[in-house]
Amino acid sequence: MQISVVIPLLNEKESLQELHDWIVQIMQSNHFLYEILFVDDGSTDGSWELIEKLSDANENVKGIRFLRNFGKSQALHAGFKAAQGEVIITMDADLQDNPEEIPELFQMITNEGFDVVSGWKKKRYDSVITKNIPSKLFNWAARRTSGLKLHDFNCGLKAFDKDVVKNIEVSGEMHRYIPVLAKNAGFRNITEKVVQHQARKYGTTKFGAERFINGFLDLITIWFVSKFGRRPMHLFGALGVLMFVVGFGFSIYLGVDKLFLNPTGRLITQRPQFYIALTAMILGTQLFLAGFLGEIMVRSRKNDTRYTISDKINLQETS
Repeated sequence: MQISVVIPLLNEKESLQELHDWIVQIMQSNHFLYEILFVDDGSTDGSWELIEKLSDANENVKGIRFLRNFGKSQALHAGFKAAQGEVIITMDADLQDNPEEIPELFQMITNEGFDVVSGWKKKRYDSVITKNIPSKLFNWAARRTSGLKLHDFNCGLKAFDKDVVKNIEVSGEMHRYIPVLAKNAGFRNITEKVVQHQARKYGTTKFGAERFINGFLDLITIWFVSKFGRRPMHLFGALGVLMFVVGFGFSIYLGVDKLFLNPTGRLITQRPQFYIALTAMILGTQLFLAGFLGEIMVRSRKNDTRYTISDKINLQETS
């Protein structure tokens, strides 16, 4: 099996037959051994029934059905788990991604040695206000946070070496950041390719404006996990110690002031600095304990370090 095409979808019945025929034509003309994995994310428009018909007519077509809508990330995760190809191609089901890109994406993975090739929709046929401008801001923030110099993190058309998709877990709404997840897992050969973007032919988009808010929140999550996921004490412990020192400093000041500088003044409990000191010391202690508990949880997890052993020389690569 050379190529697995993973296609998550939600209520895209109108475009499935045309997309299927287009992919098959590309595969046959290039003599690829392939499979098409349609992942139905709880469609209610008859998409699953059409997938069953396509599968009956073409043994290379397979389907995964969710009984309700779980989201694109869960659909991709299920597709990645089932995929058997050496190269996994993802694309959307709305015909905005061009299957003509598949042969070159395949060559970039197999011949040029890339782990991930992310599509870049340099020329877009979307609304400037609702998609283009927010997308540019979103991608700018993702580049600055992740360190990956990609122009279009959210492009549905991507290619992966099979080792990548078998070693990452796409959950929540992390499908936008699969290249970042791959980088955090130790894969370094990540690049992008300008791909053709097409105007939507059928239906309407299934994503609203909230996807940008969720996207930025997920970006913060990935940044935090990648930076402090294996060493939570470095963040929580440092913040906890800092706040405790601030609170303790206020306490020392109040004690010295009351005992030596102004013994007849207000009671310590009547001064606002007392409550600042108390709050800072309590929060500092809690943050330190959170970091300590986080370290215990990290160290008690099963070792998930990935490694490969070369079949030519006695070396190990670890991530």
